[in-house]
Amino acid sequence: MEKKKVRVLAIQMESVIGDLDLNIDTVCKLLQANLNKYDGADFVFLPEVWTVGWYPQEFHNCAEPLNDSKAVKMLQYIAKKYNTNIIGGSIIRIDNGKFYNSCPIILRNGDILGTYDKNHLFSYYGCDEGSFIEKGEHPVLAEIEGIKLGITICYDIRFPEIYREYRKAGADILVNMAAWGKSKKIPWDSMTTARAVENQSYMIALTQTGLLNDGTENLGHSMILDYEGKVLDEIEEIEGGIYAELDLTKMYLFREKCTILKDIKEEYKVIKL
Repeated sequence: MEKKKVRVLAIQMESVIGDLDLNIDTVCKLLQANLNKYDGADFVFLPEVWTVGWYPQEFHNCAEPLNDSKAVKMLQYIAKKYNTNIIGGSIIRIDNGKFYNSCPIILRNGDILGTYDKNHLFSYYGCDEGSFIEKGEHPVLAEIEGIKLGITICYDIRFPEIYREYRKAGADILVNMAAWGKSKKIPWDSMTTARAVENQSYMIALTQTGLLNDGTENLGHSMILDYEGKVLDEIEEIEGGIYAELDLTKMYLFREKCTILKDIKEEYKVIKL
């Protein structure tokens, strides 16, 4: 079996609501500081809506077309300068008059591999995301340098079906990039860990920190988890980076010893008593 080890870096930051240029500058500085600190990485991850912050009413004001985006151009610059692949959290992307909560996926040479558009939109407790953007049509498995990454954004974490499909499609690393409220710490910690354990996959669970527009706060508890749910690195309520070297060979051997996918039934028909 080919030995595979992958260096991953995730950036936790605090967005200023509606200030696209300031947020781009903040992330650029955080990326460079942490890539220098850890002497590079194979994959870098950013949180959800880092360009605008979690305030759907501001989404349209900070929206950019993918191919003419100041945020994406900055990420392309960083990717080339540091020779790293970037899973770019999410920006608000405008395309033919429609808006999407969209993750740009950028290769080491600066090329855009593609995007993932958030499949499930959070429209509860006063957060009306679905009134401002369109729902993504399908999951996206990004294969980069032989590593398969299953991409999700925030509210997607509440739908284990999408992660199971990624695992069945061969995902090595599951990713959830969020702007997650501080009042929901137990669901965040529990669901991100569960997605890793039930799918025997490494998990990047990345959220923002800092204040929201209504005076509430983002959680600020980003983690890198292994395939058994062990925390490899984590950060609390500050801006900064978390880093780990993922040993995919150990994960593959673990999967061979416990072949859970073979035990999945074709159908789970509920019998009412």
